[in-house]
Amino acid sequence: MISQRIKLARKKAGLSLRGLADALDGKVSAQAIGKYERDEMTPSSGVLIALSKTLGVSLSYLMDTQGIELTGVDFRAKANTSARDRANVETEVIEWIERYLQIERVLELNSAEWEIPVQKLHEIQAIAEAEALADLVRDQWQLGRDPIPNMTELLEEKGLKVLIKELPSKVSGFTCLVKRGVNQTELPVVVVNRQFSLERRRMTLAHELAHRIIDPSALSEKEEEKAANHFAGAFLMPREHLEQEVGKHRNRLGYKEIMDLKRLYRVSGAALLVRLRDIGIISDALLIYSFQTVAKNWRTEEPEPLESSECRGEREKPRRFERICYRALAEGFISLAKAAELLRCPLQDVEAGLKGPQ
Repeated sequence: MISQRIKLARKKAGLSLRGLADALDGKVSAQAIGKYERDEMTPSSGVLIALSKTLGVSLSYLMDTQGIELTGVDFRAKANTSARDRANVETEVIEWIERYLQIERVLELNSAEWEIPVQKLHEIQAIAEAEALADLVRDQWQLGRDPIPNMTELLEEKGLKVLIKELPSKVSGFTCLVKRGVNQTELPVVVVNRQFSLERRRMTLAHELAHRIIDPSALSEKEEEKAANHFAGAFLMPREHLEQEVGKHRNRLGYKEIMDLKRLYRVSGAALLVRLRDIGIISDALLIYSFQTVAKNWRTEEPEPLESSECRGEREKPRRFERICYRALAEGFISLAKAAELLRCPLQDVEAGLKGPQ
């Protein structure tokens, strides 16, 4: 609804009702804006255009032509995020998903088809049961037990919408559902923080996948988070494969071996060590010793990162939306200008992407 979109965009901009009225140079009063947000009055087209420019959102976003709403948004770090932070993220996700759904409709693609690996939310009674659930998902998706080369590509292939964007520094990512009008299936979306390393983004994607399939009713909030972490470690580093590479029990580990394993599974050094402890390959004592010596700073500074800080977010980034935009453009279903609008890219860049080097 227009009322909800105006309120969310105002929060994103960090403006009070009075502040927004002042920013609009008196075009409308704070009282009128309050009525818009309470759905007691509908803004004119001129006011909508002014609101769009002042709040930095598209006109189509304010008009809410698709009836899109985010549900189940949970940053799992609410104490460290402001209302403005959350509104900023929600606004950008809504704008992005609206563009995504536009191009899927053009190509007559079914947005609702995500290949859920379990028939219903999987209830687990204990954190350790997440291990078997990770194996079950791999079996259902026929992944075997080999390392996963690209987590983002895998989730997009299975029908999840994945977005990498700047999030508040304390938030690694979150999952939510997109509600689309009456009698339409809700769409799952996973958002991960561009500020974080590739290693951490991969773990976040697996963690958020867990939240899409675990029934947490038998767990506390803290236990649910631990179960999702355990699932992520088991999904990215299957026990069978790890035991083949490392052995079933180790008394010592060398730095070079850890780095090779980190690159093999594309995970952080710290996550690898914790996983080895969780499945009994190394002891609690060896884990503690490692974090006191060779891995002393690994929780805050990634050793030999897979992606440089200058290229943060460029590896394993979502590509499906861009790909289907260029598909529609190549087939003549949309114009260059429309493709540039959807992709948020300069017209000449989109043309170069279509025609290639000249």
